[in-house]
Formats: sequence, C-alpha cells, structure tokens
Amino acid sequence: MGAVQQPTYVDQSARDAAVQTLRKMPPLVFAGECDALRGRLADVAQGKAFLLQGGDCAETFEGVTAENVRNKLRVLLSMAVVLTYAASVPVVKVGRLAGQYAKPRSSDTETRDGVTLPAYRGDAVNGFDFTPEARAHDPQRLVDVYNASAATLNLARAFTTGGYADLRQMHAWNTDFVKNSPVGERYERIGADIDRALAFMDAIGVDPDEFHTVDFFSSHEALILEYEHALTRIDSRTQLPYDVSSHFVWIGERTRQLDGAHVELLSRIANPVGVKLGPTSTADDAIGLYERLNPDRIPGKVTFITRFGAGKIRDGLPNLVEKVTAAGIEVAWVCDPMHGNTFETSNGYKTREFDDVIDEVRGFFEVHRALGTWPGGVHVELTGDDVTECVGGGAKLSAADLTHRYETLCDPRLNRAQSLELAFLVAEMLAGR
Repeated sequence: MGAVQQPTYVDQSARDAAVQTLRKMPPLVFAGECDALRGRLADVAQGKAFLLQGGDCAETFEGVTAENVRNKLRVLLSMAVVLTYAASVPVVKVGRLAGQYAKPRSSDTETRDGVTLPAYRGDAVNGFDFTPEARAHDPQRLVDVYNASAATLNLARAFTTGGYADLRQMHAWNTDFVKNSPVGERYERIGADIDRALAFMDAIGVDPDEFHTVDFFSSHEALILEYEHALTRIDSRTQLPYDVSSHFVWIGERTRQLDGAHVELLSRIANPVGVKLGPTSTADDAIGLYERLNPDRIPGKVTFITRFGAGKIRDGLPNLVEKVTAAGIEVAWVCDPMHGNTFETSNGYKTREFDDVIDEVRGFFEVHRALGTWPGGVHVELTGDDVTECVGGGAKLSAADLTHRYETLCDPRLNRAQSLELAFLVAEMLAGR
C-alpha cells in the first residue's frame, strides 16, 4: 500500500531541493537520547514509571517564541511535579513539540461560500489563510519545520537545564494560577509540602542534580514521509538508523495500515515509536503492528496510545489489552483522552468537554485495574496559555465562553488551569492504585 495523507507538490524539483537540504542538516536529537527515552518507556511498560506526553495539537511557525515554549514547558513540568509527588512514581516527560507541524485531514479540500481549496494540513504543508496562494502545498515549508524545530528544542533545552526548571521555582511559576483557579488551593498544598521537603534536604546538605534540571524529550506524529526519511541517519556507535527529527515519533489512527508506508518506515528506525489505536482497532491489528514494528521485542520500543472516546473506552479497551497481554507482549499503554471526544457546539466551535476527557482517563484506569495491567500514561493536547477551547473544568467554561480566546488552528486544547486540574485527577487515580 502507498503512502496516505501526504502533500501533493506540483513542482517536483522544488521538493527534491528541499529534501536535499534536509539531508545535509545536523540532527535535531541524538541517538543516545532516543535510547535513554526507550529505556524510560521500558520502565513505563513494566509499571515502574508513568508517561506524561503533551503539547500543541499543531504547532505553528508563529508560535516559536520564547514565551510560548516556556509556557508549554511550565504547564507540563507543573503537571509532572503534581503526578510525581501525589503518586510517588517517576514521570517521563515528553512534549508534543519541535516537530508537530503536520495534521492528517478527513477531507483533502475545504469549501467556503462556494469556493473550494485544499484543506489546511498544518504549517509543514500549507498556510491557514483561505487563499489559493496560502493553501498551495509548498515543499520549502519542510525546511522551515526543521528550523522552527531546532529553535524550539534549543529553547526547551535551555529552560530545562539552565535553572528555570529548578524545583524551587515551581511555586513562583504558578502564583497567579493558585489565586484564580478552583484547584489552586490543592496545588498550593502540594507546593507547600514540597517546599518543606526541600528545606529539610537543604538542612541536611542534600542537593542532587535532579532538583535543578529535568530530562525532557520531544515527539511528534511522523506524518510527512519525505521529512522523516530525510532526517533519518545511521548512528556511528551502533550502525542503526535513527530518525533524528525527534526522540519519539508516532503513527496516527489514519496511517497505521500494516502494509502502509508509515509502518514500513517506523519499523526500520531504532527510536521508540507509538501507534494510535482507536475504536476500529482489533486485538489482531495491535498484535500485528507490534510484531511488525518490534520483531526483536526490544523493551520500550513500542507504545500503544489508545483514543476511544469516553463512551467507548470501557467496552473497547479490555479485549485489546487482554489479548495483547496474552500474546506475551509487554507494551506501554497510554491514554489519549482528547481525540475521541471532539464535537461541534451550536455556535460552530469544535470543542471537547473536560468531563469527557476525565471520564475517558477514568475508564482507562478502571480497565487496567480490572485486568491487573499498568495504566502507563496520558497523551494530551494542551497549551500553557489561558485559552478558551475546551468547555467545562473548574472554571466551568461554556460554549459562549469559547469566543473569548479560541486560538487553535486545528483541535481544541486544554488550557493551563484545565491541564493542572487533569494532573490532580490523574494523580488521585494513580495514588488510588
């Protein structure tokens, strides 16, 4: 089967030139870092760690600013601290960033007022403005993705190792959140507990590096094959191919055909990889994908990211987990509670109900508890800004509130308060095990 969901470039020589440019570019990540993440994901698969993966639905070139990257990191790291402290389990931190510039679409075109143009497929492919010029598929954008990803990773590395991510800073980051959010009080309690623990360690002279820096990894959907292929390199240490565009790449629900080009490419790289599994996935699909992507059964190599929707998870997931486990497959199971819960409001906004998001995570935990397996993590679309894109949550956002700050170009994201609220609720579920 050929490659689905790919751009259609009119000028093949321009495409070849962009690909050649990418082939010469230095790696965005290093093979050793990918190996380190694979080791952490092996811990997740064995029930020794929990994965927190989050970030934008689709990054934009305009969003590559220090403030934007810092805000996203801040909300992810704050969530991780809540999860680590409340659940006493190591949290593996992976951003949906530095490469999440392309989106699969259910239709190739979009029609407005009788005018039909190519659908917006993310900044990696075309522009959002509804004009023939903006919507044309432009291969030069692949080089722009590389440059934007390099800038984002540079900022992320600086923030996570340069003192900004110091545990002692956490309280200062979120003072405004604590004042204005319904879960602020609980956050303040955890913050105060951590402050006391840190003061005690200071007093006895303990100051490990882990208090000052954070291991943070990048990820995105491996959608545009030209980009991923051009950034695949042979590692000088192991002579194995790595996709150096990101530490972790995943295959989406629309591109996981067993005989498809996406599965073929990801079966050949040594990076840890993920596969999205929705309501149409069978246990045979999952087992077949695992065998194809990881024939040598390397621990931590494959993560299954389930996205059923709140109404289907309790019925659909048990059979999948049961049969995969019975086949002797040890895999990290992660819940994406976003993609199965999207609907349109009467005033025309694509949104998600916070209670549905929580209910899907709760169903995910219930299924794993009943089967004696480990609920390995959550994969969420979120932003560090106070947007109004998902309804509900502690602030009780309504459909009418969506008009205030609806900024996403694709799918609705949890805002900062909703993301932290989610972290508390997930921490309670983890602690309840």
